[in-house]
Amino acid sequence: MPTHPMPEFGSFTLLLALILSLYTLVAGAFALTPALSRTNDAAARRLGETARRAGMASFIAMSCAAFALCWAAFTNDFSVAYIMHHTNKDLHTAYKFSALWSGQEGSLLLWAWLLSAYGFVLRFRHKVDVKLSAFASTILAGIQLFFVLLLNFAAHPFDIQPGPVALDGFGLNPLLQYPEMVIHPPMLYLGYVGFSVPFAFALGALIMRYPGEKWIHITRRWTMVTWLFLTCGIFLGAHWAYSVLGWGGYWGWDPVENASLMPWLTGTAFLHSVMMQEKRGMMKNWNVWLIFSTFLLTILGTLLTRSGIVASVHAFAQSNIGYWFYGFILLSFMVCLFVFFKNRDHLVSENRLESLVSRESSFLFNNLILLVACFTVLWGTLFPVLSEYVKGEKATVGAPFYNRVNIPIGLFLLFLTGLGPLLAWRSTSIRAIKRNFVLPGIAMAVTLVVLMIAGVRPWKDGDDMHATIFSLMAFTLSAGVVTAISSEFFRGVGVVMTQTSKNFFHSAVTLVRRNTRRYGGYLVHFGIVVMFIGIAGGAFNQSKEQEMGFGDTLLIGPYKIVCQSFTQDSNPNYDTEFAVLDAYKYGKKVTTLNPEKRFYNASQTYATMVANHTTLQNDLYVIYEGKNPDTDKPIIKVFINPLIVWIWIGVVIVAMGTLLALVPAIKPGGTRTVSAGEARAAEASAHA
Repeated sequence: MPTHPMPEFGSFTLLLALILSLYTLVAGAFALTPALSRTNDAAARRLGETARRAGMASFIAMSCAAFALCWAAFTNDFSVAYIMHHTNKDLHTAYKFSALWSGQEGSLLLWAWLLSAYGFVLRFRHKVDVKLSAFASTILAGIQLFFVLLLNFAAHPFDIQPGPVALDGFGLNPLLQYPEMVIHPPMLYLGYVGFSVPFAFALGALIMRYPGEKWIHITRRWTMVTWLFLTCGIFLGAHWAYSVLGWGGYWGWDPVENASLMPWLTGTAFLHSVMMQEKRGMMKNWNVWLIFSTFLLTILGTLLTRSGIVASVHAFAQSNIGYWFYGFILLSFMVCLFVFFKNRDHLVSENRLESLVSRESSFLFNNLILLVACFTVLWGTLFPVLSEYVKGEKATVGAPFYNRVNIPIGLFLLFLTGLGPLLAWRSTSIRAIKRNFVLPGIAMAVTLVVLMIAGVRPWKDGDDMHATIFSLMAFTLSAGVVTAISSEFFRGVGVVMTQTSKNFFHSAVTLVRRNTRRYGGYLVHFGIVVMFIGIAGGAFNQSKEQEMGFGDTLLIGPYKIVCQSFTQDSNPNYDTEFAVLDAYKYGKKVTTLNPEKRFYNASQTYATMVANHTTLQNDLYVIYEGKNPDTDKPIIKVFINPLIVWIWIGVVIVAMGTLLALVPAIKPGGTRTVSAGEARAAEASAHA
């Protein structure tokens, strides 16, 4: 019998990770039992320490397993069935890494490895709060155990291919052979997996009836970094869909797109809602269930992506492990429910909502709207599955349903983005409302008038009236939100200039450094507004399709596309057909575009490579759809997509704002500012 050293090594490390995870869970839980702590506290501490170290060791074991699978991919070890089905010899080196997440077994290995990495950091930094970290570590071990069980018994990545070893593999899915797909899935999974940490802290804090809000302070950075990973992962996926799938759009309400959006919505609500608990001791029930729901939705998203229960262009694996996930989701929900009802008296709010016109009410409405959006997406995603179960036939839910419901929700959220900073805590006077809303109101009125003069009129012939109305509202509200955020910032800079007698730039830097969390949040909100502007441009998209031979011309909007040639090329990995198109704008040549269609030899499948010319005003987006067999001419489809680039710019601004909010604030004297939440947490810790 032939031996396979690296697959055997990978199998051994997975089994070792299983043993270590099981020990971390059992020993950690036993060490935290009140009975052991009362009878022999020293023994409980020693047992807890061994559990912590076993959890850290599981990261090493999982890293070895991930390395073994990557090594098999780079060395073309087609004796491993997974490698044979997801790589080939001529695959570009950069895409060898993509084999780790291109199929069911590898993606689960990535999930478990990232979770072990998060667990390693948590256990390494356990001294922030030893007992709370021990609870969180034990809960993470339970999650880790589930995934390692899957890898060992249901989706083993190191299974040996029966029979003779293939000379070459079947190749990586062509849709994954794009630069962004080397970073999009890991980024998305860093977001998915990362929410396990605040979930573990929240559940642990509720189990031990932890006083105060220190658990929120401990997990704030975890949550923000995880949210940033998920945000970047979602929009990297949107940009991939825009660049590869060749349909002219970036978001099609696909079930797997929805699977990533749902935990983002609840995670966003959680990030806003915990500010209420830190500042006013309110909305504790909300916060617990928001983070519980976010974690459960990440598991649901993993199920949808890798189980095959829904049809999706983004799902690259089919699986029969759905029942494992159903059981784990049900078990996790029952644990959350049990712990909540057992300790719900610990979650009594310290203050009540005093006025509907207050910052507290804006946070409450924000939560409600985000949850309505999440429920809408969840219902639309699962409706085909439910209809098939109830009626025996699968009913589809398309983009019109989601747009009809979620576009008004998005506009209301945009309104709240600008409204919140203008409202005071507890109650806002009529005088303050009038004063704070003057400039945003003027900005909105001016924007509306200018846009209508420029020709953005819903009643124009040929326009989609509803799309134009929503777009007009988005532009108008965006102007109001930007003005509201800017006025708050400039007002603060003015105060600092008066206090310090420094220039505007120095005062602005000082202001931001004194409260990085607030102004980082404002920058995030500004980035969201920029993204809305990019999305609103979709109401004015244009498209045209035409056969184009040598010298043929296609006219669309201000552009003229001239076909210079079309030809073919080959390399070991794929054959390609492409066109050479010159693009002119108002008679002046702006670029040459080369849209192509590839045929991958290993997988015997086609893929489209879009040619795109991007400006701040619009994208000229061109697709090579193949040749007409009757005329032997290429079929070219051209889109003009206005303002698309502002979506990607907005994401960069959101990332910058999140990173700024993570920077510790500095007091005027040079020391780090202690927030209200930190002060409350320190007081609670001292009391404990």
